[in-house]
Amino acid sequence: MKPIPFLIRLEEPEDVSIIDTLHEEAFGPGRFARTAFRLREGIAHDPRLSFVGMVGGDVAGSVRLTPIAIGAADALLLGPLAVSPRYKNKGIGRALVKAALLAAKDLGEAYALLVGDAPYYAPLGFKQVEFGSIAFPGPVDPARVLVAPLAGGPIPQGRARPRS
Repeated sequence: MKPIPFLIRLEEPEDVSIIDTLHEEAFGPGRFARTAFRLREGIAHDPRLSFVGMVGGDVAGSVRLTPIAIGAADALLLGPLAVSPRYKNKGIGRALVKAALLAAKDLGEAYALLVGDAPYYAPLGFKQVEFGSIAFPGPVDPARVLVAPLAGGPIPQGRARPRS
């Protein structure tokens, strides 16, 4: 991985169209049918916990955290995480996740949930959950259900749903 200089900053309203393009490039039109997207549907991401990676004047990547609940516990849903193909494998994605999780922890959030690849996310503090311990509003591969306990403690169990 050849290092490039990049900056992580909070997402701004003028970034939205570029972020939408990143999501389209990364996930295609089928993204709207994915269970994680369905869980986020109708819930605004938290602007205090949504970041972009900048390379020069380009938005090279984006990550968002959305408030949800897992059973009785408040949590955040991480995603989508997307990096422009021009800037993949440069460390921007990991830096975005680290920034988002640190900001969430600083705000007193206890858990971040995602559906993703354990080898990528485990070094960032995510752990695979016990099969069936977290239910989603649609099908998910149980091996890809991961939680980062930001404040320690046991991983919550129950249905993942919008926060009340």
